[in-house]
Amino acid sequence: MATKHEQIIQHIEELEVGSKISVRQVAKDLEVSEGTAYRAIKEAENQGLVSTIERVGTVRIEKKKKQNIEKLTFAEVVNIIDGHVLGGREGLHKTLYKFVIGAMKLEAMMRYVDAGSLLIVGNRYQAHKLSLQHGAAVLITGGFDTSDEVKKLADELQLPIISSSYDTFTVATLINRAIYDRLIKKEIMMVEDILIPLEGSYYLTTKSTVADWHRLATSVDHGRFPVVDENMKVQGVVTTKDVMGHEYLTTIEKVMSKNPITVVSRVSVASAAHTMVWEGIEMLPVVDNHRKMLGVITRQDVLKALQYIQKQPQMGETFADLIMNRFHEEKGENGIYFKGEVTPQMTNHLGNISSGVLTTLVSECGSHALRQFKKGDMVPENITVYFLKPVQIESVLEIRPRVLEMSRKFGKVEVEVYNQGTMVSKAMMTAQVIER
Repeated sequence: MATKHEQIIQHIEELEVGSKISVRQVAKDLEVSEGTAYRAIKEAENQGLVSTIERVGTVRIEKKKKQNIEKLTFAEVVNIIDGHVLGGREGLHKTLYKFVIGAMKLEAMMRYVDAGSLLIVGNRYQAHKLSLQHGAAVLITGGFDTSDEVKKLADELQLPIISSSYDTFTVATLINRAIYDRLIKKEIMMVEDILIPLEGSYYLTTKSTVADWHRLATSVDHGRFPVVDENMKVQGVVTTKDVMGHEYLTTIEKVMSKNPITVVSRVSVASAAHTMVWEGIEMLPVVDNHRKMLGVITRQDVLKALQYIQKQPQMGETFADLIMNRFHEEKGENGIYFKGEVTPQMTNHLGNISSGVLTTLVSECGSHALRQFKKGDMVPENITVYFLKPVQIESVLEIRPRVLEMSRKFGKVEVEVYNQGTMVSKAMMTAQVIER
């Protein structure tokens, strides 16, 4: 039987997109405490089912699929720009596809405004009205209001009209930054993107028998299965080794390995791969926050996903990318090394290179050196910095990695950092190899 928490989540999923949700109403409808309702609504927000907006409340939104993760809803825009909603609250769940800055004549402006877009403009009432009639939402900068006629039209068309005290440049920068961050997230593949869902997974229950295991293993040609109880919560994992020598009528609960390693759906594939390699396991049950089974992933699924990621175009630069863009690879007598300048963004308040940037340089250059010997993704296990001398802004650094040891699963590299021929830092890194 589902718990009260799970019943509330299911209730929220069944609500129409755009419905307002309150703790008090949910508690009353489902006859639960307000504390239980509040915790369930917060989890629904984490799952992307609802969004909470200041001065509006909590609204049921459409859960975005992975391919649209770079898109924002108007509800999220309100939070990003610290805005407040003047009208069209029923449309806050809708998705923003592009934004247009209205810094031109009205006729020219309307050529760029179409359905699903957001017009960013000042206190130009006619532009507000025409934008809504074109199917676009409106964001008014400078903290200005709009006319009652426009507010009424926004309510009728269910298109949000939002006001923000920020200027146009600041608003556009904040929205652009949010979209850019999501482009980076889009590239990071999560377990939920590759899991075999529950309806497509093979599993046994605690009441199943060894005979059931044999029938299932014969039909799917492998012998690793998660074991769940009557509430679909993972209780164990059973393998060929576990059932060997046991009678056919023996229950799986007696032979399974209890308290198995599991993974939640919002973990990156790289992290799951690290766990599977480190623990030497072929299959991971995927669970929610209450250990209820959502599906499974296998080592083969993970390897395919990592191979797929390598073929995708770069969608956005991470901090590591920005740092390494200032360094270029060169070849010397002792192998490859990296050369670059310490920019102002890499320094701390004293004008010296920050320890975080140094760690990134060691990790990236060390991993690059290891990839000369073994193709795959390098996951740093440990970085030890022996010493670090102050390195000032605009110093030119040479980073010289030297591979000390390389095995099938692990690598060890020593990294020396020089400034004008003088060693300013020395570090050791060990990394796990995840083969592509």
